Amino acid sequence: MEAIKINLEDYVHSGEGANGESFFHRSDPSIMLKLYNEGAPVDIVIDELELSHKAYEAGIPVPKPGDLVTDGVRMGIRFQRIPGKVSFSRAVGDNPEKVEEYARRFARLCLRLHSVHLDKGQFAYVKEVDLKLLEANPYFTEEEKVKVAEFIRNAPDGDAPYHGDLQYSNAVIAEDGSEYFIDLGDFGCGHPYFDLGMVLLCCVYDDEEFIRKTFHMEKATALKFWEFFVKEYFGEDSDPAEIEKLLRPYAGLKVLIIERNAGFHFPQFHALLDGITG
Repeated sequence: MEAIKINLEDYVHSGEGANGESFFHRSDPSIMLKLYNEGAPVDIVIDELELSHKAYEAGIPVPKPGDLVTDGVRMGIRFQRIPGKVSFSRAVGDNPEKVEEYARRFARLCLRLHSVHLDKGQFAYVKEVDLKLLEANPYFTEEEKVKVAEFIRNAPDGDAPYHGDLQYSNAVIAEDGSEYFIDLGDFGCGHPYFDLGMVLLCCVYDDEEFIRKTFHMEKATALKFWEFFVKEYFGEDSDPAEIEKLLRPYAGLKVLIIERNAGFHFPQFHALLDGITG
């Protein structure tokens, strides 16, 4: 796949994240550009583009993907621009008194996502992906790898969409009220538990400073978000503490992607796997 050369002067910077920056086109309001950080492997960018196309074609609520581009240094993807979009995390941070409204709305969007059935032959299967990441991870002992691999193999199977980074910054609300998932670089299929582990991680196990800086809210608000999310996703009679206990090891498994991306050790997330590795 050959990248189209663009002139970055045609774009206006609109935001940034861990993997790169976003831009709006100066003269075409329908275009949004996601430009990866310098040095990002080309295959990662291509994978996200191809997965975005597959997800869009499968009826997942995602911005319509466009083409592969480069400014001569960095690689990127052009997407359909979502007018007036705001992430769920920003919406909560700006309106903490509405945390229940947004948490329940996010939960309904996640239920909509996980109600879709995918062809496993067309998408990466989360169990297989996690087993490969585990094998390549240098921060587990061989004994720990055996125990974690056994947990992964014995976990529930499924064919639901797997976002891969399912947290409240990766779902947005447009000015017309429509909702979309973004950042599908690890999209695949599997059981929803593997996805919901990231919701738990970002609401409950990330520390105060990280939550405030990254998700624009106080941790106390994030904890409330989790409680309302659980009630909407699992049912009003569900116990957030019991759901946390159920999903804790799946939150710990997210360290496989986190350490792959960051390239260094996160012992605080390994601790979430103590029930498996201990």
